[in-house]
Amino acid sequence: MGSARATRRSTGTLAAALLVAVLLGSGCGTDPDAGATRPAGTSPTATPAVEATATPSTGPAGPVPETLRFTGTTLDGARFDAATLAGRPVVLWFWAPWCATCASQAWTIAEIEPGFRETVPIVGIAGLGEHQAMTDFVTEFELGPMPQIEDRDGTLWRRFEVVEQSTFVIIDRDGRVIHQGWLDGEDLTRQLTALAAGSAGG
Repeated sequence: MGSARATRRSTGTLAAALLVAVLLGSGCGTDPDAGATRPAGTSPTATPAVEATATPSTGPAGPVPETLRFTGTTLDGARFDAATLAGRPVVLWFWAPWCATCASQAWTIAEIEPGFRETVPIVGIAGLGEHQAMTDFVTEFELGPMPQIEDRDGTLWRRFEVVEQSTFVIIDRDGRVIHQGWLDGEDLTRQLTALAAGSAGG
């Protein structure tokens, strides 16, 4: 009645006040367009929660280190922003669809990845192959729930100076690369377990 809104409207009727309340309330729901693709230069702080389907987190958990200042597109066409992983240790797995070594590791990764998804996300970065071969690889080894970035032009491979596959780049919670190179399934599991324990301990 004596509110600033009431003084701005031409009428003070109850019907008008109810209409305003309804219109204001409609903005509190989920935005149906929140998942629309944005230009590559969009700031990580503008990344909506709906992109959690492409990344394991809804937003940065801390300052974004230089190592996680990159974006990409997953094999299923979703936008991926690595800044959403900040504040947690991360494993980047560089693989190629024709690589026998990568294939031998894929089953292990598919098995252990779900258990570390929230504490130490594993992100696949597929290169040196065609899109169809990459998607066939993901399907065959049941890697679908894990983010898989398509890097056919080698942008991320060059960024991290990866020269062979299979290569694991392990980034700690502060953004430092603490391992780059080969890991067998046992070593990978050991590293993930230690990182998860350290992350949980704060």
